[in-house]
Amino acid sequence: MPDAKPMTPAQIEAFFATLQAANPQPQTELEYTSVFELLAAVLLSAQATDVGVNKATRMLFPVANTPQKILALGLDGLESYIRTIGLYRSKARHLMQTCRLLVDQHGGDVPGSREALEALPGVGRKTANVVLNVAFGQPTMAVDTHLFRVGNRTGLALGKTPLAVELALLKRVPEKYLVDAHHWLILHGRYVCQARKPMCGPCAVSFCCNFRHKTVSS
Repeated sequence: MPDAKPMTPAQIEAFFATLQAANPQPQTELEYTSVFELLAAVLLSAQATDVGVNKATRMLFPVANTPQKILALGLDGLESYIRTIGLYRSKARHLMQTCRLLVDQHGGDVPGSREALEALPGVGRKTANVVLNVAFGQPTMAVDTHLFRVGNRTGLALGKTPLAVELALLKRVPEKYLVDAHHWLILHGRYVCQARKPMCGPCAVSFCCNFRHKTVSS
């Protein structure tokens, strides 16, 4: 039996209206000042925390924050800045390869299409969705472990795979909330609807959530 029955449209409206009222302009917690910095940070964030990535990029970006400058660093140079991040060797290799393609095929710019983004080494559907949403304002859903958990636990978007949850979210989230929904859900999953012990007591949207095993307190 799933953790929740599907939320009704009225519950979904209340859910997002409440999250919007609490945080009208949600933002990614990754630090960046350009589309390329965002792409690089998201690529580095796979299986790593935003806090850990930010610590590394605060050192890296002042030195190299364009594809050309990353390439000039060389692989060893890039690794020296990001070695505190998990899987840093493979991520460094992918980022170098991505920078080469950006320079050779896109004039050093980050493309704004899913097809072109997913053709970059180390850039999968989730990473592409983050860039399309944050940098280009497209209503995409980057389903990570937080969104997958929140979607299934609350009854907002049930699915056995990240893609199934993504498609369910795109179908069920009201259009007026779509652009910001990814941010609200990841923040909610990170700080309130946590994996081991969801904080149902102080949760602002507990009243419209269908989780069967709500906790009494935080």
